[in-house]
Amino acid sequence: MTLPLDEATFSPGVRADDWRAAVRAAGVDLVTARAVGRAYVEELVQQIERSGPYCVVAPGVAVPHAKASGVVRRDALAIVVLEEPVAFGHPHHDPVRVVIGVAATKPKRHLRMLAALANALDGTGVIERLASATTRAEAIAALRG
Repeated sequence: MTLPLDEATFSPGVRADDWRAAVRAAGVDLVTARAVGRAYVEELVQQIERSGPYCVVAPGVAVPHAKASGVVRRDALAIVVLEEPVAFGHPHHDPVRVVIGVAATKPKRHLRMLAALANALDGTGVIERLASATTRAEAIAALRG
């Protein structure tokens, strides 16, 4: 499965006081892109409040996501680079600078997107290139490898 990079949003230099604001920034980008309904933004935050910092998947990277549901209109990614990193409470991968919000229309697609994103982030230098990206093209190129 390939990631929906052609429609992915990118927001560099985002200010966030805490992890909730960072996650909401990615969620709002998904709403603005008309990929999800507004309720999805709070679902992202509530999922972390319930489960802890499960979405911090690599040093400096969080991938918040909620279940595929009726508020998800299309598969989408929202890439946010924070001006200053924030703590999510992860014992090894804090602080987080890159937040990639994920929305998927179906549970199996959700899992495939997360796996594809994990593979992309595992590439040499990908996280550093994402964190230093200043344009959407640079961010997308980093994820494409």
